Amino acid sequence: MSAGTAASSADPGDPTGPGQAGDDGETGLLTIDELAAAVGLTVRTTRYYASLGLIPPPVRRGRMAYYDDAHRGRLELVRALQDHGFTLQAVERFLGSLPPDAGAEDLALQRAMLTSWSATPSEPLTRRQVEKQAGRPLRDDDLALLVAMGALDPRGPGGPGASADEQRWVPNPSLRVGVELLDLDVPHSSLTAASEAITRHMDDLAGELTDVLRTQVLEPFRREPHSRDDAVALERTMARLRQLTLEAVVAGFQRAANAVITRSLTSEPEPTAKERDSHDEHHDQPLGGPAEPG
Repeated sequence: MSAGTAASSADPGDPTGPGQAGDDGETGLLTIDELAAAVGLTVRTTRYYASLGLIPPPVRRGRMAYYDDAHRGRLELVRALQDHGFTLQAVERFLGSLPPDAGAEDLALQRAMLTSWSATPSEPLTRRQVEKQAGRPLRDDDLALLVAMGALDPRGPGGPGASADEQRWVPNPSLRVGVELLDLDVPHSSLTAASEAITRHMDDLAGELTDVLRTQVLEPFRREPHSRDDAVALERTMARLRQLTLEAVVAGFQRAANAVITRSLTSEPEPTAKERDSHDEHHDQPLGGPAEPG
């Protein structure tokens, strides 16, 4: 680290250098420059988060400010929450619900539960940027349908009804699929109905799988003694588990769809209205056949 960078984080007269042991022999302490680099933020953003109280006050060594694993854990949790679209006010409320003495291990567990399932978090885009990702111009009704199908989430200072200059959209991983569906000769109402069915069942499935994960994986882990390395290893396991879960969901749907097709091929076809009427007339006749004319 250059002298200028170190000077930006500490008083030059303090004998303790960045990342070195303090007076009591502690190691692993970071300057704000090192903390920001470790989490992938700018120093300016890190200072701003600190000013909001999203991380505790630093550890002081003379006139130098240092940050430990708990500071880093909280800052990484802030990033995970923002990846989910939480506002800073919502992040502040969530962090306020955590125990004040939550250690790096506890914070790593929280982050393991909150890490986004998307490969990379999406940023709000203007209409032109959405069209660039879509690879084609989008009419107003195209955008409305993509929102209805869950391919886009409307954002912006003015909300869904904001002007064209203010409106923003956050693309979801299904944007490419949604754009391809626009070109199919299928009624838009059927696309919306199918999307609603998918969302309804996926919400239920996600809730049930999350409960299983929390009660049968995370809570037992939390009850046992563990180190930060154990928590980091669990976070890696969770990332792999997410990938395998997504693959299992796709495979499960394919198996269920094949089962539906098989049942439809082996079951008796539904009678037509004419066949049902003929069947009813036959059963209305007396057992000996039609009555003889008198």
